Amino acid sequence: MYKKVEAEIGGRVLSIETGKIAKQAHGSVIVTYGETVVLVTAVAAREARASVDFLPLTVEYQERFYAVGRIPGSFFRREIGRPTEKETLTARFIDRPLRPLFAEGYQHETQVVATVLSADKENDPDMPAMIGASAALTLSHIPFLGPIGGVRVGFIDNEYILNPTVEQLAESRMEIVVAGSKDGIVMVEGGVESCSEAEVLEALYFGLDGLQPLLTMQAELQEAAGKAKMEVTPPEVNEDLVKQVGDLAGEDMAQVVATADKMERSEKFYQLTAQIVEKLNGDENEQSAEIKSILYDLKKQMMRDMIVVDQTRIGGRKFDEIRPIACEVALLPRAHGSALFTRGETQAIVTATLGSGDDEQRVETLDGMNFRRFMLHYNFPPFCVGEARFMRGPSRRDIGHGALATRALDAVLPEPEDFPYTIRVVSDIMESNGSSSMASVCGGSLALMDAGVPIKKPVSGVAMGLIKHDDGVVILSDILGDEDHLGDMDFKVCGTDDGITALQMDIKIKGVTREIMSKALEQAHAGRHHILAEMSRALGTSRDHVPEHAPKIFSMQINPDKIRDLIGPGGKVIKGLTAEFEVKIDVEDSGKVTIFAPDGKVGSEVSERISELTEEAEIGRVYNGTVRKIVDFGAFVEILPGTDGLVHISELDTKRVNKVGDILKEGDKVRVKVLNVDNRGKIRLSRKAVILDEK
Repeated sequence: MYKKVEAEIGGRVLSIETGKIAKQAHGSVIVTYGETVVLVTAVAAREARASVDFLPLTVEYQERFYAVGRIPGSFFRREIGRPTEKETLTARFIDRPLRPLFAEGYQHETQVVATVLSADKENDPDMPAMIGASAALTLSHIPFLGPIGGVRVGFIDNEYILNPTVEQLAESRMEIVVAGSKDGIVMVEGGVESCSEAEVLEALYFGLDGLQPLLTMQAELQEAAGKAKMEVTPPEVNEDLVKQVGDLAGEDMAQVVATADKMERSEKFYQLTAQIVEKLNGDENEQSAEIKSILYDLKKQMMRDMIVVDQTRIGGRKFDEIRPIACEVALLPRAHGSALFTRGETQAIVTATLGSGDDEQRVETLDGMNFRRFMLHYNFPPFCVGEARFMRGPSRRDIGHGALATRALDAVLPEPEDFPYTIRVVSDIMESNGSSSMASVCGGSLALMDAGVPIKKPVSGVAMGLIKHDDGVVILSDILGDEDHLGDMDFKVCGTDDGITALQMDIKIKGVTREIMSKALEQAHAGRHHILAEMSRALGTSRDHVPEHAPKIFSMQINPDKIRDLIGPGGKVIKGLTAEFEVKIDVEDSGKVTIFAPDGKVGSEVSERISELTEEAEIGRVYNGTVRKIVDFGAFVEILPGTDGLVHISELDTKRVNKVGDILKEGDKVRVKVLNVDNRGKIRLSRKAVILDEK
């Protein structure tokens, strides 16, 4: 059945239609916003996956280059198999708000695929893709408890903008994606330019209000064309077994959840699990998985009770207390900048490397070829959590954490005109027990300052948690891994002492109130400032110079008409300089020349050579020239490489000259003075003026 609904969102019409394309999918919609068109499908396997303790959901987002009338620039001239960073990040933030909203006990393999069919370069396809994912699931038989909506919020001239265009985003102080349901906000992701907590809070609820029509549209679509939902029977609870496990493990489990050290707590839980399994049924009994699940639920319940009822955290910390912090800079002698950041049992080695314009990352997107001068790469090796597993390159989580840290630090980087280096930051996680992404932000800030990058302000980050139990609500600062896994919210906030620069939030419950959100931001503010103070003990401001072994940058301006002299035929001149001095030379069409040299001495020598090659004749200046050609009316003299001027016969001597050859011959060295340079670049020279000046 074909059905189409539409509404005005952010001053533009957004439509959702179904029943026309991809009708064999269990749910299929076309979302159109401006001239951006996205197809989203949802499909579920017929049979449930047995014995899985997670939701087997996969979300894919794929961009087709035909959407902007372009052929891919790759060797194969087709979209590459591995998703781009943009595709990965978009798939991730579509997945996050959807995942908590499936019926309990649903275990069917489910795949959501969003395909960009048309992109107008004004309306980013990611928001239509998120809306389409919710709509496709809502229309299908899959037991999705949505719908949800998603919008992007901008902030221009102190006014909030719903779904700003690409052009507007260039002027916006914030770019925040807000996903919400009828019960409240369920996901937040974005970066801002040092905005206050009050401004960010207002943006979140501006976005929540703005997405309400999207929920109404989907409800209308479901009523007209939706399928009956699959019935899901929640797993039966063996009350007798639950009681047996509770009686046997209760006292020991209380000791497990009260253990401060992560590895010790993990070992105690492992040993307790093995003991209970053996006591109840032996190692091979098929009830082992059920017993382990009951023990996990018991651990979760006891930890939450300990926090909400007993008002006690793991390790005895106060709710707003930050774990002990240790910072060290200049850790690695050959890295341009390095820092070791340790907070409790989370630790990161973060480095900063400076490079030239040639080191910029080139990324082919629907908007064309983009160039990135700042990159942050996050790595989470298995040893950091005491595990042994395959290392297959960066995961979606790694890319997502790196993107969050990138947004947090990008807001404080100097302008390219002030610091023309390409910058790469790498965060290698050494230990992890809660918010290694925030450790990457803090360590990244220190590493940049250690490398002499003149950042505007140091940046710190803190992860906030929430436990909502019956009528009790507790907000936790600097959450541990268990407080994240067993809690209801993961809210990461980054910023300087002036304001927020990035934030990310995932909610595992239906939504949080404005009051809770406000309190979480306020508590995060205090935590960030505490961490900044601890960081300042190691390094409070950027070093006033880049390290000795970092490349040195020399910039100079030449006449654009002289670029050809610097490049030389077939690039011969510039390639020769690059090879001779082992430097990188970037030349812009404006005539700006940037030299990346291994040290200051080499840079000065190269600058001098370039000056000689591109120097222009200066009126009134005397040059030692070489006679290149004799003509009846004078001589052409080369005063600079590739630059000739005419000495008229009347300017050869103080006395009358009958024949030019009586005074000069080709190849002679002669001192001449520049009399004039006309608007066509022709140069008049005089030997006579030099003779008169020297008398």
